[in-house]
Formats: sequence, C-alpha cells, structure tokens
Amino acid sequence: MKDKTLLIMAAGMGSRFGGLKQIESVGPSGEYIIDYSIYDAIKSGFNKVVFIIKEENYDLFRNTIGKRIESKIKVEYVFQNYDNVPKEFKIPEGRVKPLGTAHAVLCAKNVINGPFVMINSDDYYGYDAFRVISEYIDNNNEIAIVGYKVTNTLTENGSVKRGVITTDKNSVLTKIVESSVIGNDGVIEATSLSNGEKNNYY
Repeated sequence: MKDKTLLIMAAGMGSRFGGLKQIESVGPSGEYIIDYSIYDAIKSGFNKVVFIIKEENYDLFRNTIGKRIESKIKVEYVFQNYDNVPKEFKIPEGRVKPLGTAHAVLCAKNVINGPFVMINSDDYYGYDAFRVISEYIDNNNEIAIVGYKVTNTLTENGSVKRGVITTDKNSVLTKIVESSVIGNDGVIEATSLSNGEKNNYY
C-alpha cells in the first residue's frame, strides 16, 4: 500500500519574524501551528509526514516537533540544499535563503511513494481542507489545489500576501497571481507582486 503523505515546508529562516516560526508555541498547551495540521491530516487518513528543513535545524526540529509525533505517524526528514539543483541553473553567489517551493518538492522526490499534499509549516488550514483534499486524491489522479475565499483570510492589521487563483467554468486552475491583498469597504484590492497590476473583487 502506498503512503498518503503530508509534505511540510519548514525550511524557512523566519528572517522577518526574528526566529523559527515553525517552533513558536500558539496553543493553550504549547502547541505549534504545525501540530494542528498534522493532527488534522492523520484524522483525514494521511499515514506519513515529510518535513523539509534546513540541515542545521535538524536536531532542534526533531527534538521539539518530530519526537512528539513519531509514535503517531511515519516521519521522514529532507534537507533543502543545493545538491540536486540541475547544472543548467546557476545559484546566485552568496545566497543563503532556500530557493523556494518547487526546489523544496524536488528535494523530497526520493522519500515520497504515492500521492502527497504540500503545506506550509506556519499556516493554519483547518480540518475541512485536509478532509477535502484527502477525499479528492482517493478518487482522482490529477493535481489539485484547495482554495479559500480570500475574504476569510484577511486581517484588520493591513495587507496580506496571497496567491489569487483564477479558474475556468469547470473549476480548472488557469492562473495564480502572487498579490498583496487588502479589504477596503467591502472591496478586496489585489495588487500583483510581479507587475503592480491591480484588480478589485466584490
């Protein structure tokens, strides 16, 4: 039987936050955001979790998160480094930060055997998201994304970064635009981070 894997992006450096958000307690008993995601994933039928981390954070990460869940679900660790970057791609000199999501998934290719779902370690998704995607991959062989109504993801503290999704009439993804999004008197204003193009949604 193939694994149904939860692939968790946890190699971020937390440079703006001032530390590793992945191991910042948020719950009443010291839970991390990542704990809630793993709990919901197990409840939804996932039987393996793969953490993508920076190699220098392995001991800290395993001692704070990994050991707490190893008795509940199969766990593997993958280091996001430059060892498997295709030769035709040149790494910017002096770069320390991870290369991004696509490279992170590439780093995990040797430990995933079957369908997988990718999440960020410092985002809260909720049980319904895991239930929906788990049921989907049980019955489909195509790639999918779980989307949210952007109005449900905004904050009163200013703009947020979101991938604004466009689909066709059959709910097939046609475009994702990384945007700065803010609510303004019932109107959602989204500004593309790549070209500054603005769109309003009602």
